[in-house]
Amino acid sequence: MVPLGPDGFDRLVAIHRLLASLHGRTIPPDTRLTRQQRCRNRNMLQAHDGRRCGATLLEIAQVLFRLGPMSREEWQVSSHRFAVMALLRDAKALVAGGYRKLLRHRRRS
Repeated sequence: MVPLGPDGFDRLVAIHRLLASLHGRTIPPDTRLTRQQRCRNRNMLQAHDGRRCGATLLEIAQVLFRLGPMSREEWQVSSHRFAVMALLRDAKALVAGGYRKLLRHRRRS
């Protein structure tokens, strides 16, 4: 039984993908996230994991963005510093329950 609420279409797509996988058929592409969104989510979770393990913002940036050594002054004005802070901010929201939105398709308001 598939509930007939607003998420019914999302559930039907998920069921279709599951059945295709179980029966060895070609699995339809997952259209909930763009490639860019998947990459950003991956970076958010990597940054979050790094921070939880005690990494500094600079260390996280060096891993995510493949940066070389930087002076303190360079780091303070680096766009990568602000990018890491934004990733950590958004990762915090994702880990606090925002991940559930990843299961839904975008809808027009």
